Amino acid sequence: MSGQQHDHLHPDVEDPSNAECVDFLERIIRLIDNELEEGDCTIVRAHIDSCSPCLERYDLQRTVKSVVARSCSETAPAELRERVRVQIRAVQVQITEG
Repeated sequence: MSGQQHDHLHPDVEDPSNAECVDFLERIIRLIDNELEEGDCTIVRAHIDSCSPCLERYDLQRTVKSVVARSCSETAPAELRERVRVQIRAVQVQITEG
């Protein structure tokens, strides 16, 4: 450690996997998914604002969720969808005959 003061809530612990930050990771994901009560949102946002590693995790999680959401809105080509439908029907026939 270079001796410089970090704006992390835990200046003596730079590892973002310390117990409090590990707890915040789940809450950060819930914040992104809009699953937190307003009071909890305020607490998590305050922690993110003062903890650089958690802010980085927040940004990463938001980016990942954004990319996944974008890719989920794409439509498979008609030929691929038809091949999948045929396979599903074949499996359904096997199940009902089996």
